[in-house]
Amino acid sequence: MIMASFLAFLLIFLTVGLASAFRAKKTRTDYYLAGSKVSPWLAGLSAVATNNSGYMFIGVIGFTYQTGLAAIWLMVGWILGDFFASLFIHRRLREATARTHEASFAAVLATWNGQNFVVWRRVAAFIMLLFLGAYAAAQISAGGKALQGVLGWDPKLGAVVVATMVLAYSIAGGIRASIWTDAVQSFVMLAAMTLLFAVGVAGQGGVSETLGKMEAVPGFLDWFPPDLLFPGALGIVFFVVGWMFAGFSVVGQPHIMVRFMALDSPKHMTRARGWYYGYFTLFYALATGVGMLSRLYLPHLDGLDPELALPTIALELLPPVFVGMILAGIFAATMSTADSLVLSCSAALTHDLLPKRFEASWEMKAATGIVTALSLGLALSGNRSVFSLVILAWSTLASAFAPLLTIYALGRRISERGAIVSMLLGVGVALLWRQLGWHTAVYEGMPGILSGLLVAFLLSQPKPVASAKAEGAQSAVIAE
Repeated sequence: MIMASFLAFLLIFLTVGLASAFRAKKTRTDYYLAGSKVSPWLAGLSAVATNNSGYMFIGVIGFTYQTGLAAIWLMVGWILGDFFASLFIHRRLREATARTHEASFAAVLATWNGQNFVVWRRVAAFIMLLFLGAYAAAQISAGGKALQGVLGWDPKLGAVVVATMVLAYSIAGGIRASIWTDAVQSFVMLAAMTLLFAVGVAGQGGVSETLGKMEAVPGFLDWFPPDLLFPGALGIVFFVVGWMFAGFSVVGQPHIMVRFMALDSPKHMTRARGWYYGYFTLFYALATGVGMLSRLYLPHLDGLDPELALPTIALELLPPVFVGMILAGIFAATMSTADSLVLSCSAALTHDLLPKRFEASWEMKAATGIVTALSLGLALSGNRSVFSLVILAWSTLASAFAPLLTIYALGRRISERGAIVSMLLGVGVALLWRQLGWHTAVYEGMPGILSGLLVAFLLSQPKPVASAKAEGAQSAVIAE
């Protein structure tokens, strides 16, 4: 029954992705941006599903299992940082997408102010291919392991199946297929987490009884996380600020920001944010709650990885058909990110890295196939040096792109040389910070973003008044 339920959801995801082919057009803007006609609810749900990945299902629950209530500060910091960035960057990025008529994340940044940063663009594309490609390989590998756990398949065979599914609907409908499947997957993910939380609380005898049992676990309901850089409230401040930069780092993730670039109108950004943060807050709260419940049901994992708490508690509490849904939710989380990463790499390859642009439909689809094949090859190789790049992917991409986006959003201009120096310095600081082991105290994206931003600010200047007014008038026309 678990297998039947799981396969049913898998079939739904694939069908929705393939159905998007009926709306597809053979243009670069349609393939990579869905013609910039995506409705706010679809853009918001797709962005949050891509953002969450398997991290929310597995990582947050595992962290909460170990930490307890204090894990909530991670949620507070992340969402605050993400929200703050969205207030002044997302809409401007969407307006720049319309103004530049570009279809890739790097291309929009490279031509934001009417300039053409050719060298910056190629360096940016290389960084994207390196880290997003490794990230895609990790997601494909994770999906293969999920199929191993559910169906008993060889994980390498599972990885091939995952890559085939991603390739099938990505080629069929481009980013529209990714966005449509993301929306369906987001509902499955939310339903799975809500069900598990409700059953878990009921199984403990209700809310009061559940809280009483949690109080009996030493330190589990403490407000302060263990091993803070500083004790007490000051430690909480540093902890939250660090995770705010992790949330702010979302603006540097091409595979997420392209969802907002595909929105039907800049004036609908507030509605898209409403869907995004409404879902994000609810789902994060449920994941934290399930993580805390798993400590009651599984007080001792007998040496197992705490990140196995979710599938283990699902098997213990739910009927087989709902266990299949939970596992489908985990699988959906990896799929929703894998397809987005593959398409972002494809856009970087066809529009940014190579000397000649490839804009024919078959060329873009061929590039998607090449990227998927390379990611699958990395996944099957099991090369640890490749997968170690995944750990750095989030902070490195943020350090590369968040400073420049921030400078643009502040209405400043910068030369191509200044943009390159800012990008490489931010990336270098983030990598060095982790290499020195300082990331255990402060998230490496924080010094990476701040150093890149400082240099970018010093090397930039305010836009001329006439240019700013002209751009504002053009943005107003676009919004209308």
